[in-house]
Amino acid sequence: MRMHIYFSGIGGAGIGPLALIAKEAGFDVSGSDKKNSSYIKYLASKGITAHIGQENDSYISQLHSNKPIDWFVYSSALPLEKPNHPEILFTKANNIKSTKRDEFLSYFLNIKNLKLIAVAGTHGKTTTTGMLIWLFKKLNIPVSYSIGAKTTFCEMGEYNKEAEYFIYECDEFDRNFLSFKPYRSIIASVDWDHHEIYPTRDNYKEAFRQFIKQSDKTYLYCKDEEYLNISNNEAIVEIKDEDSLIKMVTLAGLHNRRNATLCVKLVSELSNINNSKIVKLINEFPGTSRRFENICTNVYSDYAHTPEEIEATMQLASELSNNIVAIYEPLTDRRQHFAKDGYKNVFNKAGKVYWLPSYLAREDPNDSIIEPTELIKGITNKEIVEVSSMGSDLENKVIKHLNDGQLVVFLAGGGGGSLDDWVREKFTVN
Repeated sequence: MRMHIYFSGIGGAGIGPLALIAKEAGFDVSGSDKKNSSYIKYLASKGITAHIGQENDSYISQLHSNKPIDWFVYSSALPLEKPNHPEILFTKANNIKSTKRDEFLSYFLNIKNLKLIAVAGTHGKTTTTGMLIWLFKKLNIPVSYSIGAKTTFCEMGEYNKEAEYFIYECDEFDRNFLSFKPYRSIIASVDWDHHEIYPTRDNYKEAFRQFIKQSDKTYLYCKDEEYLNISNNEAIVEIKDEDSLIKMVTLAGLHNRRNATLCVKLVSELSNINNSKIVKLINEFPGTSRRFENICTNVYSDYAHTPEEIEATMQLASELSNNIVAIYEPLTDRRQHFAKDGYKNVFNKAGKVYWLPSYLAREDPNDSIIEPTELIKGITNKEIVEVSSMGSDLENKVIKHLNDGQLVVFLAGGGGGSLDDWVREKFTVN
């Protein structure tokens, strides 16, 4: 009898692809989420039906009666948001194996005898994961993978029985990445984040140092090697901006060129294919959704939600235009208590900024909500910043900026109901 895996939070960027992989590998798959989303619709198109609503255990109870659940896999947000979640309580009461996604994936890699290529880092994980998958597919190297975004060239998750490698976007949020011992790893970029998990910057750095120790070999940028204080490690391959290889990469955005170079070096090593052929392919990389994604003419949406990510995105935008408008929706209020002092110069390349209230998720009830006016105070060029909100007024202002030939970047890390949803509704060309 096939093992039945139930994925709670199946609409999430980490859980959804894993559910798809499990289905392709022959498991019976079911799941639920608290609200509908584009990811849920995507999974439905792949034959995975998810129940919407987690207010009680009626669905999981009925499902378990009809088809006993062998393993309950949940997203990290579930117990954080609601420790006594009905589905968690049900699995405990019925002695159903219950774990986060990392334990199930470790089990999966083991039974399928797959070598893990893990992509970690504070910024750039999704795009870098996409770059690796793009190269493997273009080079016709069989590969299995999980990526937390939609792309034009691959599914969000795939199991290929011919594959030797599994490429995984390895998130540090819940210490997920410390559950693995990668065959190869890439660290895209490191700067302190997820403060509720890592109370100090040193806690965060130590977690990455541990991840590197657990990897057979790690590829990273020299600045991150210095930041983590891990020099003289023979299991590390670093790149520098003066490397001849990085100068061959023509992708927009310095951060993209650095991460692409890491991918080229790793793939070249594993495939024994020369760098020049791989560079040619990486220069054709089409990108992933929500990572400086072109919504329509001169309108882009980006997932950037920390000062460092915003600065990198604005640098990329400046390679395309010298007349930039930024519209920013901070992701979570809890992050702003740590990020507020980092916004000082991040919008220096913008001519105008519209600042929206923070997108709230997994908030600490003991923290006060920081208003946009407070976050703006420390910005060097705050005279260009205007507090705004989603609505017809903002829509009309964006239209005027576009009519004036300006490039408009929407910066939003939130999910359903976020600024990213709004821009797609208002500006996507059907």
